[in-house]
Amino acid sequence: MDAEQVISLIRLSGLFTSALVITLTWLLGRGLSYGADRLSDSFSSQRLVIGRLSAFFRFAVYVLGTLLAVSYAFSLSSEVLTLLGGTLAVTLGLSLKDQASSVFAGIMILIEKPFQVGDRVSFGDYYGEIRDIGLRSVRLVTLDDNEVTIPNSRFLTEAVSSGNSGALTMLVQQDFFIGTDQDWAMAKRIISEALTTSPYFCPDLPWTVLINQVPVAEMLAIRLRAKAYVIQLELEKAFESDVTERVLDGFAGAGIGPPALLTRNVAARPEATETSVPSAAG
Repeated sequence: MDAEQVISLIRLSGLFTSALVITLTWLLGRGLSYGADRLSDSFSSQRLVIGRLSAFFRFAVYVLGTLLAVSYAFSLSSEVLTLLGGTLAVTLGLSLKDQASSVFAGIMILIEKPFQVGDRVSFGDYYGEIRDIGLRSVRLVTLDDNEVTIPNSRFLTEAVSSGNSGALTMLVQQDFFIGTDQDWAMAKRIISEALTTSPYFCPDLPWTVLINQVPVAEMLAIRLRAKAYVIQLELEKAFESDVTERVLDGFAGAGIGPPALLTRNVAARPEATETSVPSAAG
């Protein structure tokens, strides 16, 4: 199909309507985002559900708006659609394959839900909260407040780890190290108390403190691994900081020290003494 044939398909009478549809689609998408943010602030317990619904409806609005805009701007008969289909299939397949795969990946993310809006996820070198799932990309905000845009297509081939899988609570794991000659039972009690007395601790879910020996900087140390749930995932770092402060204060008060290189004193073996044997003549 040459340029003249393409121009002949344009409906001048529908260009204004098409532009209006595009504008309204954009405004509606922005309005859904703004409304979802306001609702999330008012109903924090339903923040994740509101975010997922907002992402789904904005996705649908953009797809429908694009189809409507094209239908108003072009005169598309069945014959033309057939001809355009073959032409565009080759053109788009070559020039827009990455975008097309990202759109397809976005649909798969919404269907399979490997993660959802509001989840804390690890992807590659990034860790943070999923803020938006769009047509072509996912927006992730790291814990230092950097926004990272990741093409949807990458999620089809690379592993992603979700820390909460749609829940408002999340398991937080912290490691503490002490010397092998220290009172590990006392250290475990201090960590347990630090967890359960933190204002960010979720008492309704299981928690534990695990102990094992590990090498640290060419030294053998006792590792105490605390595993507990935080009441709200956005308080993850506040929970970690609060527990760490309580544990360090407790260790200092109990005189529990960090790993250290130990030397073992071994008692010296007594030296052999010579004894004289009397001669037969004596």
